[in-house]
Amino acid sequence: MQVRGNSRKRGAPDATSKLSLKSIARGIKLLILDVDGVLTDGSIILDNDGIEYKAFHVRDGHGIKMLHAAGIGVAIITGRHSKVVERRAQELGITEVFQKCLNKKVAYEHLLEQYALKAAEVAYIGDDIIDAPIMAVVGLPVAVADAAEEAKKFAVMVTKSRGGRGAVREVTDFILKAKGLWQGMFDAYFED
Repeated sequence: MQVRGNSRKRGAPDATSKLSLKSIARGIKLLILDVDGVLTDGSIILDNDGIEYKAFHVRDGHGIKMLHAAGIGVAIITGRHSKVVERRAQELGITEVFQKCLNKKVAYEHLLEQYALKAAEVAYIGDDIIDAPIMAVVGLPVAVADAAEEAKKFAVMVTKSRGGRGAVREVTDFILKAKGLWQGMFDAYFED
């Protein structure tokens, strides 16, 4: 994961270090995800009958489940609507799913109010300009490796992996490690 200074205030980049990012990640209570380009590689596959297909990375899904197990919430805010997203969210235990959000900040502000969260307690992973308004205000804005430059400008971290190729897992592991929870979760797989 690449640490970046950020220009979220449209001024000079902040001097953001990996140590300060770990400090920010320790306070995260909610991870919000975009779908196309973050949970998927951005491809939208339609068959002749108009049925939509998306491919999700299994390790991203496992990372989301580990966050749930650690008591960290996960939500989805996406600009498109897809039954595939509903199904994947259900499989992963994500109950906060906002689809067809052209103004993603409305759903974001609803989540803050519903869960009595501060912006500093929220991480967001995005990949395009539609994500920038939320990335500009959350505590931990992350862009996937192949994100549009407009999104990367607002990120304090950029994943090594592309969207739909393990980028979400990088972030979930980073948050769990910053909170001191990752090793215990890893060790649990070796228990009888």
